[in-house]
Amino acid sequence: MRVITQQEFGGPEVLTIVDAPEPHAIPTEVLVRVKAIGLNPLDTRLRAGEFPVQLPLTLGWDISGVVEKAPHTWRLKPGDEVFGMPMFPRPVNGYAELVSAPALQLAHKPAALSHVEAAALPSVGLTAWQGLVDLADVTAGDRVLVHGGGGGVGHVAIQIAKALGAHVITTASGSKREFVEELGADEVIDYTAVDFAEAARDIDVVLDTIGSHTVERSIAVLRPGGHLLTAVEDDDPELAARCEAAGMRFSGIVVDPDPVGLRGLAELVEQGKLRVHVQETFPFERVVDAHRALESGHLRGKLVLTV
Repeated sequence: MRVITQQEFGGPEVLTIVDAPEPHAIPTEVLVRVKAIGLNPLDTRLRAGEFPVQLPLTLGWDISGVVEKAPHTWRLKPGDEVFGMPMFPRPVNGYAELVSAPALQLAHKPAALSHVEAAALPSVGLTAWQGLVDLADVTAGDRVLVHGGGGGVGHVAIQIAKALGAHVITTASGSKREFVEELGADEVIDYTAVDFAEAARDIDVVLDTIGSHTVERSIAVLRPGGHLLTAVEDDDPELAARCEAAGMRFSGIVVDPDPVGLRGLAELVEQGKLRVHVQETFPFERVVDAHRALESGHLRGKLVLTV
């Protein structure tokens, strides 16, 4: 099979396609013929060497494909269409034509999604789900502020919060206003023209995907007892202490390959309450171009490799 790998850390040009042995599915795993691979900002940081990982390195977790072999599991069978982000954060070598993964960490692909759309959903969808559903327990009538509503996590979080019955406010650039409104945002704060800390008040839950000063200043817009969720500054003890001192709750989201959350996302898709936006697809052979686009920032939704 072909895999995309790297022998050194650096820019997108270090990514190369090589031949590799087919992976072997051990008991409880399945062998998946990959149809599409979702790209995430973390991929570029790992590629550049920001984290202590071993070389050679094959990136990638978000996959959608078809089960080719399922020799020792009852959960899935050959021919099943599946999606997920198995093994995260351990390597699953997702930038490949074949992936061996735990059957428990995959879910049946919703018929309403193409493989491209399904590959774009797992990491951003589970981040939003685990924040809004598992940690914050958002319910009908809650006022939810989603930072970065036009991005990968943000555009899914808007829809999940709406499905839960929340009043959704989001920050986004003016060029993305129509996009986030179509997703269900009730109020849009153009962060290039307006200070969100002055425009938003009495928020029950803030979901931060930006970090830095944005997450710090979000404490002021929460109502007493409100909940600050961040997928960026998850390990900041000072931020957590400030939240608690102000009478707020703090949660850092470290996403994991949760099968219950995956099935929850699939149900929302089937109910017509959730869709994932793919800004652009790149063929497997153009992974270097895909990473350059990923690093350019200001994306609307997700980028996907097709196999």
